[in-house]
Amino acid sequence: MIYEIALLPVHKGQTEAFRKAFAKVEPLLSRAKGYGGHLLAQGIETPEVFNLIVRWQSLEDHTPGFEASEDHQIFMLGLENYFSDEPKVYHIEGGAFQQPFN
Repeated sequence: MIYEIALLPVHKGQTEAFRKAFAKVEPLLSRAKGYGGHLLAQGIETPEVFNLIVRWQSLEDHTPGFEASEDHQIFMLGLENYFSDEPKVYHIEGGAFQQPFN
């Protein structure tokens, strides 16, 4: 199991518009090969930075898989005007959380 972690810096005052834009392009992500779920979370200390965590079956499902796809191009086109800086993306390896959240 691979997790993609993307830090998405959004222009101040655009966070609600970004959420709406993300909801519109979300199906493109959800239908990708190897997709296993995601979480989009807004920072508390830095509310203009969103954290996108996506679970993939393999690194190849994300890159080159989804990243090389037309769906990814459309996904990014729907979001890029909201970014105040280049998103930072990295990957970690691991399984599911050991204990459920309450």
